[in-house]
Amino acid sequence: MSDFPQPKPPRRPRYSGKNPRNFSEKYKELHPDRYADDLQKILDSGKTLAGSHRPILLPEILRILNPQPGHIAVDATLGYGGHARELLAAIQPGGLLIATDTDPLELPKSEARLRALGFPPDSLLIRRMNFAGLQKLLAETTPHGADLILADLGVSSMQIDNPSRGFSFKIDGPLDLRMNPQRGLSAASLLTKLSPPQLEKILTENADEPHAALIASSLFTPSSPIITTTQLAHRLRQILQTLPTTTEVDLSIRRVFQALRIAVNDEFSALDTFLRHLPKCLKPGGRLAILSFHSGEDRRVKHALKSSFLLGDYSAIAPDILRPTPDEQRSNPRSSSAKLRWAIRSA
Repeated sequence: MSDFPQPKPPRRPRYSGKNPRNFSEKYKELHPDRYADDLQKILDSGKTLAGSHRPILLPEILRILNPQPGHIAVDATLGYGGHARELLAAIQPGGLLIATDTDPLELPKSEARLRALGFPPDSLLIRRMNFAGLQKLLAETTPHGADLILADLGVSSMQIDNPSRGFSFKIDGPLDLRMNPQRGLSAASLLTKLSPPQLEKILTENADEPHAALIASSLFTPSSPIITTTQLAHRLRQILQTLPTTTEVDLSIRRVFQALRIAVNDEFSALDTFLRHLPKCLKPGGRLAILSFHSGEDRRVKHALKSSFLLGDYSAIAPDILRPTPDEQRSNPRSSSAKLRWAIRSA
């Protein structure tokens, strides 16, 4: 035997347990190669795997859009790519899926997942851009328009789950809220520039927050700037401590985050532009489906579809919203606020 100590074999990577330090270590589902046996248990419990997203109202959307081989389809908000995957499969052979998204962090991952499915390379065209520019993109790529367009206006679970993006107050992270963290002001920076009346207007118009005046007048503390998600949540709990229940407080906190996210990303302006140009993006008889998740979005979608219908741009529009079934809401609680509307382009 050698007199020199033998090197120990490298230790296999281990799950960090209940209190890991980093997001990449916190969830087993971020490492499916190591913890494959645990993933189904998470899904069976009605939870979404961290770092992923479950497509909402998928059967209903496929029925409404009726994708066929050879169709040109658009997924205007690619996200994780769950809807896109099914659309891409349905339009083969010969179809083209055009997908857009503004998120520079998640878009390459979603494109890689779709490319790995083995469809012809020219059956998928992906652009990192805001869907407000869809009409220009289609004019350059498919001048006659698309056969079907889908827009899921919700925030992806990948963004919500990652504390570094600042979309949730469950775990501390920078108060960012930008869909594209490479552009514009973060929510923390925006708060430093808003006056109380300006903040009250944002909370009211973007989230119908009933306590907007109280929050706006009490939130600002120049000596203690708010730079993280949990700092904002803690400050809001102090302001709203007289509300009857913690449920009401939590709802208000969620609405504040929603209002700031919409402001930071200029979401309503982009949505209004997108809706205004949609009829020109569809072929005659083309179909449209839009998923919204709060009243501000749904009001805009409803008004735009109705106005275009009265102008003769659409031959039919949804008479009412479609919602996820109770079974889907139980299996995917994040679907509970979803509202689906549709339209058909005039022939």
